[in-house]
Amino acid sequence: MTKRGLPLPVLLALLGQTAISAGTHLAARRATQDVDAVSLVTMRILLSAAGYVGVLLALRGPFLPPRKTWGWWLLFGLLAGPVNQGFFIYGLSQSKASHAGLLYGLTPVGVYLLSVARGKERPTASRIAGIGLAFTGVLVLLLGRGLADALGPLVGDLFILGAVVAWVFWTAESRDKAQEFGGLRTAGWSLIAGALWCLPAAPFVVKLDAFLAAPAIAWWCLAYLVVLTSMGSYALWNYALSRTEASRVAVFANLQPIATALAAWALLDEKLGWELLASAVLVLIGVRLAQRQ
Repeated sequence: MTKRGLPLPVLLALLGQTAISAGTHLAARRATQDVDAVSLVTMRILLSAAGYVGVLLALRGPFLPPRKTWGWWLLFGLLAGPVNQGFFIYGLSQSKASHAGLLYGLTPVGVYLLSVARGKERPTASRIAGIGLAFTGVLVLLLGRGLADALGPLVGDLFILGAVVAWVFWTAESRDKAQEFGGLRTAGWSLIAGALWCLPAAPFVVKLDAFLAAPAIAWWCLAYLVVLTSMGSYALWNYALSRTEASRVAVFANLQPIATALAAWALLDEKLGWELLASAVLVLIGVRLAQRQ
């Protein structure tokens, strides 16, 4: 790793994860119009876990984590699965995608503070300035559309905030496991553990009749959430965590609202304004500052 930048494979992984995340907000919001949030998130977690079972069987090496770490995987499976994904999708069904972008913009701040408090990273002026500048860019993007558009239902926002807190803990604490076992196994074992929490309730909360009656677009959105987000995005995120500090990875979360706005412009014909350019400049400078050693 250079003194000032990320290795190219890590940078590409994080940019890919950002691109996938841009579509995640849109896919989740669209899917909840046809299927209730609890059914959607349960199906997403169970199908993602099934996919990772196949991936782990194809990989060389252990299929199961060491027995002494099972408690850790169960705890973080709860955070990465039912808490993070469940709170996110339910909150999004009650709020707006723009609110999710703003709240997930808090990820780098939370990860950095937690990592410093746990002694895993040292505070640096450039890291603090970069994170602050990137978050300012997110605020410009969202508030530039008008305060009325930025305000929304409190309950949904609180659930999304709970998802962010779970994601902060997951990002800050899973780096050691990603370095030891690799990004794919860390993501796979976490989501499989998350599915174990969902299995007992699945027969009672998954409404198969609603899925069968849903239009094709809802199924495509579910496939996106399973294959690209839960499997692809998680794997890329954990790969990056295995190669560099958690706060340097987390600051890329500030790119997601910009990428989501671009995706909404391309797919939903939403207008782009001055706030997108101003936000992009601030976020990119902030990300660059945060990457300096």
